[in-house]
Amino acid sequence: MEKVWLNSYPEGVDAEVDLEQYESIVDIFNESIERFSDKPAFTNLGKTLSFADLDRETAKFASYLQHSLGLPKGSRVAIMMPNLLQYPIAIFGALRAGMTVVNVNPLYTPRELKHQLNDSQSTTIVIVENFAHTLDEIISETSVKNVVLTEIGDCCGWFKRTLVNFVVKKIKKMVPEHNLTNYERFNRALELGSQKEFHPVGVTRDDIAFLQYTGGTTGVAKGAILLHSNMVANIQQASTWLKPLIKEGNEIIITALPLYHIFSLTANCMTFMKYGGLNVLITNPRDMPGFVKELNNYKFTAITGVNTLFNGLLNTPGFDAVDFSSLKMTLGGGMAVQEAVAKRWQKVTGTPLLEAYGLTETAPAVTINPMNLTEYNGTIGLPVPSTDVEIRDEQGKALSFNEAGELWVKGPQVMAGYLGRPEETNKVIKDGWLSTGDIAMINDEGFLKIVDRKKDMILVSGFNVYPNEIEDVVASHPGVLEVAAVGVPSESSGEIVKIFVVKKDAAVTEDDLIKFCRENLTGYKVPKLVEFRDELPKSNVGKILRRELRDEDSAAKS
Repeated sequence: MEKVWLNSYPEGVDAEVDLEQYESIVDIFNESIERFSDKPAFTNLGKTLSFADLDRETAKFASYLQHSLGLPKGSRVAIMMPNLLQYPIAIFGALRAGMTVVNVNPLYTPRELKHQLNDSQSTTIVIVENFAHTLDEIISETSVKNVVLTEIGDCCGWFKRTLVNFVVKKIKKMVPEHNLTNYERFNRALELGSQKEFHPVGVTRDDIAFLQYTGGTTGVAKGAILLHSNMVANIQQASTWLKPLIKEGNEIIITALPLYHIFSLTANCMTFMKYGGLNVLITNPRDMPGFVKELNNYKFTAITGVNTLFNGLLNTPGFDAVDFSSLKMTLGGGMAVQEAVAKRWQKVTGTPLLEAYGLTETAPAVTINPMNLTEYNGTIGLPVPSTDVEIRDEQGKALSFNEAGELWVKGPQVMAGYLGRPEETNKVIKDGWLSTGDIAMINDEGFLKIVDRKKDMILVSGFNVYPNEIEDVVASHPGVLEVAAVGVPSESSGEIVKIFVVKKDAAVTEDDLIKFCRENLTGYKVPKLVEFRDELPKSNVGKILRRELRDEDSAAKS
């Protein structure tokens, strides 16, 4: 079944990418610096860095790591902050110095942070001071020797920097007390780095670029080893896919998902860097009114996000008045894009919300919908170039078209393995094929559709029920803002469907939703239980956490 979809590839997109063109991310970075030196690269809080600025500032940070800290090639540098200009400076500075970047979620608890720092053997961390108290609790129990502390406004001009940092710390009181003493300030680190010349390091495709940790929602977080070859391959795959749509040096992409998430890291930061695009970094996308206000400052051409982000924007006053005249691409990933959200997005913005699919373990892109589609099609698209996929049953046998089974992936973007966990690696990678844990099918045209996560599947009287389908139906009800479907134990049928709903219309009742579902779903799929909530638990990027809802429901009954 491999490569049957080639006739469906968009015009201008090749079936294979050149994996030998670049040795590392640093090679791509250097090429972009040379080609787009006068173009804007990243902007945040009113300050913009050109590619020439990025070259200069990252060289300073690389020099600081080399000379002031004396870090050898391959040292692990953790970065723990939201989307700020400091982030790309730290990422590309560390990569240029031959270091391995360990991306850290700023919302981690002390326990989670301790695990990740020790598991990755990070010796250095760059952290925004708002979260320094978390590090303070556990730093003595970790391998961290060097701390670089930054404040929200550090990359702004002197006046704005002073104002922003004062407001954040003294007015909004967003910086809890901490007792860290042995640290260097970010701007001082750049100053120290500027005093000595940065010496370029030979970075190869087999060097580790990122240790990218899985969310840990199913147990201890594991570090996916992403080599420079994995990242370069995925940048090539994504950029080749987007090439027919992109005008080099002129794109503006809204980067609201955090750069520590693999989707934003590769799709926004890396791919648009390759083509000389401007990343508009949104520090706090949960402030929807502030987010919409920021959108009014740019004639943006692209935006990526998750379903809850797009849904949130659509329900924020003033979003429908934003200028969408330059918008060419909206790409959703991280969780299923719901049809109701996609249709409303297209109605408001005039552009389709296209879905992509990927994993931390695949750097991340596996499939993307063709950029020339005119509307949402309910699929996750076609495999990106140089990628094979198979749908397999539980015995590992390849299935045919329109048969649901587990999605397996093979390609140069597949990780080298999980750090220090050979048994876990061998469970998911066999003969170069990665087991995704997602249930999918391939239609007659070669487009893939994710049916659901294997672990989230609900079994009702022996019938498979997929939460995505239930959620898609319920989300189309005009009185529903957000929904999550889970399976809960039942003596009569093994499991029954329960939905957790956030209302858009306060008048909506349980009976209204069940009646609506009966009109749109076969009997055994209809939810038997409805629970209304003010909000649903979400991951750091806005993905609804079904497992947390299941656990809460189970605990409430015990």
